[in-house]
Amino acid sequence: MESECIEDKIYNVPSKLSLVGKILIYTTGGLAIGVSIVCIPFVSPAARKICLPYVPATTEQLLGVTKALKGRRGRLIDIGSGDGRIVITAAKMGFKADGVELNPFLVYYSRISALLNQKYYDTRFYHCDLWKFNLKPYNNVVIFGVEQMMHDIENKILDETQERTVVVACRFPLPTMVPVETIGHGVDTVWKYEVKIS
Repeated sequence: MESECIEDKIYNVPSKLSLVGKILIYTTGGLAIGVSIVCIPFVSPAARKICLPYVPATTEQLLGVTKALKGRRGRLIDIGSGDGRIVITAAKMGFKADGVELNPFLVYYSRISALLNQKYYDTRFYHCDLWKFNLKPYNNVVIFGVEQMMHDIENKILDETQERTVVVACRFPLPTMVPVETIGHGVDTVWKYEVKIS
């Protein structure tokens, strides 16, 4: 009988959450929702049937791209420019650099990043399907692609670029072109190609 009373007392004790506890719960929940809202555009691809996920370039890949482009000048396009770091890095090297990206959130993020640094205000980020984007004005092309698209992107490069255009492929090589230089190893490998029109 006594134990029943004790159990009743335990269950009948009203549980009160302190003000500090409530603040911690609401703050944690709000932060989780905020982080999710900020991260979703970067992690999920833009809405379409076939779209590449956003995978940021590693520091080693950025260094590899920089090394591959050393001594080059002119116009540069970063295909699938993501967060815009390659374009900004190329602009720092003296290129007239542009990026093309399908995900509108990443395009806006890149544009804001460029605007925050007045030195790179003339960089351009295009919200466009890369298959509809003309590569002809560019004599330097950087591509972070996936294996399945490299054959098609190689054909597009050969169709639209000029003789001696330098192409820098990251993560996956172009299938038939022979690189003039290979930098790094593993996922950080960068292949440098020079377009030769037969």
